[in-house]
Amino acid sequence: MADNKVKTEKTDQVSLIKKKTFKADSRQIERRVKLSGFLRSVFGVSIAMTLLVLVFLLVDIVRDSVGWLDWDFLTGNLSIFPEKAGIFGAIMGTVYMMLIVIPVTFILGVSTAIYLEEYAKPGKLKDFININLSNLASVPSVIFGLLGLALFSRLMGLGGSILAGGLTMSLLVLPIVVVAAQEALKAVPGFLREASYGLGADKWTTVSRVVLPVALPGMLTGFILGVSRAIGETAPLVVLGIPTLIMKIPQSVMDDFTTMPIQIYYWTLDTVLTPEYANLAAATIVVLLVVLFLMNSVAIFIRNKFEKKF
Repeated sequence: MADNKVKTEKTDQVSLIKKKTFKADSRQIERRVKLSGFLRSVFGVSIAMTLLVLVFLLVDIVRDSVGWLDWDFLTGNLSIFPEKAGIFGAIMGTVYMMLIVIPVTFILGVSTAIYLEEYAKPGKLKDFININLSNLASVPSVIFGLLGLALFSRLMGLGGSILAGGLTMSLLVLPIVVVAAQEALKAVPGFLREASYGLGADKWTTVSRVVLPVALPGMLTGFILGVSRAIGETAPLVVLGIPTLIMKIPQSVMDDFTTMPIQIYYWTLDTVLTPEYANLAAATIVVLLVVLFLMNSVAIFIRNKFEKKF
């Protein structure tokens, strides 16, 4: 009888503890649900405000560009007279610069990521490189402009040429591409490598035929972000001394050049003296946005085409 009484008391105590625990868990769950709803509302309002500001800016820019964005503006040369000014030279300068940035950044970025993730042995040196890559990705762009001025413009004697600008912009976006490519390589399932090695493939065959095709979509994502930043940056080119008014169209990578962001920057500054420059800047912004949209669309299409899910 005594044993049964003790067992009954223990059972009652356990039931009481479970009820208290359940009540405590219920209150905690209720608080978390309320907090989740509150944060969802805050984030929704933030997104709505961001989209509202973006729409307002786009409408204002498109409205200011009406009447100025035409075929003569796209094919004309730069001029001190607003009604005669065109941006064909700036467009070609931007295109030529990106023809340097894209291959240099992609080849160096992907090669560095492959070495660090597939070949480099774990240790202090690898950790040191990874830490510095992460830090370089957040360095202000004007610092890279100073580096390009000292290294490419003065030490190598490239001056304000397209080659100097393209190499400087490559340094700017290279850490972003390397970090993104590293993360894409880390995301490749390990069983794919093991299956390749099990079939007798060597290291490079596994990396080039198995790992890279799977990691390519993720690499392109970081590459898109890097190229988009490079095409819209102004500070490094200003430090290099890239001029704003060039009458001739660049013909080679050693020619002087200007870009659309540079032209937008200086036209915006000159609106104090000549109000019509605001319309020219708005029209150039529309062209730059269209170029960015087309480049990103092509890259996203390539990424989605080669994307594989495992």
